[in-house]
Amino acid sequence: MTTGLQVIFIEDDELVRRASVQSLQLAGFDVTGHGSVESAARVIDASFPGVIVSDIRLPGASGLDLLAQCRERAPEVPVILVTGHGDISMAVQAMRDGAYDFIEKPFASERLIEAVRRALERRKLVLENQALRRELAGAGQSRIIGRSLAIEQVRRLIANVAPTDASVLINGDTGAGKELIARSLHEMSPRRDKPFIAVNCGALPEQMFESEMFGYEAGAFTGAQKRRVGKLEHASGGTLFLDEIESMPLSLQVKLLRVLQDGVLERLGSNQPVRANLRVVAAAKGDMNEHVADGTFRRDLLYRLNVVTITLPPLNERREDIVPLFEHFLLDAAVRYERPAPLITDRQRAELMQRDWPGNVRELRNAADRMVLGILDDGGAAAALDTSTQSLKERTEQFERAVIGQALEQCGGAVAVAADRLQLGKATLYEKIKRYGIAVKGESSER
Repeated sequence: MTTGLQVIFIEDDELVRRASVQSLQLAGFDVTGHGSVESAARVIDASFPGVIVSDIRLPGASGLDLLAQCRERAPEVPVILVTGHGDISMAVQAMRDGAYDFIEKPFASERLIEAVRRALERRKLVLENQALRRELAGAGQSRIIGRSLAIEQVRRLIANVAPTDASVLINGDTGAGKELIARSLHEMSPRRDKPFIAVNCGALPEQMFESEMFGYEAGAFTGAQKRRVGKLEHASGGTLFLDEIESMPLSLQVKLLRVLQDGVLERLGSNQPVRANLRVVAAAKGDMNEHVADGTFRRDLLYRLNVVTITLPPLNERREDIVPLFEHFLLDAAVRYERPAPLITDRQRAELMQRDWPGNVRELRNAADRMVLGILDDGGAAAALDTSTQSLKERTEQFERAVIGQALEQCGGAVAVAADRLQLGKATLYEKIKRYGIAVKGESSER
């Protein structure tokens, strides 16, 4: 549940501290107790993998002092404050200042356990987001997610082939992730610092294909006012990814074969050869031998392109990859949209596994995007994450979070205005914002 995550509990009353630590340990948490802020502060920094629970009133530095220190040194570490009856207004202000939650004395152990569990879930997501940011920023790493035997074989093949200049043909259905394979081959190769140029052969009109691929000189045809470098020349030194290679016109196949054989090309309107040192990775749907048999694809070009063939099975043939892929896409979407990544339930995991996903990985990614954005429509996200299987508490929280997020967005992040519109007390709204991990734009300026 919280493997690797820790809880620091700060309370000067030894009996209360020991009882609370024991309750948390019985609930399965890794807990250490401290009698003062000074004692705990030594182990708290921005990388601390857990949460802090602290009484407000302590000898020496107070819980509020601890909160201020954490805001400066470890702003992503959730702090839960424990307050006496007369300190409610102080605790509400502390939440406005960045505390994750507060608990009023005397409290039931269940209240403490639930607050810590939510805070740890939040901390886990933040740490996963940070790890994903590092992964997305890093080059030279394969980002092929999954644990199926088929994907493990793909990963091994990529690792083996990427450092070479061997041409690769990737075969798979639409949306299966062929471009990701191509990018991984590029990023794990010595060409990683050079261009990666992707061309969808099926999306280029035939009359534009040659000029787009080979470039042209000024005056080569009507409208060619200045020289243009084509995709092949642009990719020189790097990798050219040709998606839907089966759609390439026959007339261009001959010219591409010459570039691959001789390493030179000529722009339209020029007789001057241009060196093109590039690696070609192609992708296709279906059996390329059928295209060769019906005369729409050259056999000699196919031999040149498929020195190595990587076959990417559809998602419904590797169901054990669905959940890890979806969770990866949730984190990816959370980074891109700057929103918290939602947690998925065991029921939702089962539903994800049961769907056929005809759009493959692309459809799965779109469903994750919609979930992070809080959009449940009649498409993939709704079908994959059907709320009818959720408990009343889960559905209520999901609805409440969506309504609050929408109100804050409509009010430009003005919490006071949103509270008035929702007919909630401002302190209550702040508590719900913290509970659901909702990002508030412009919050600091309102205070």
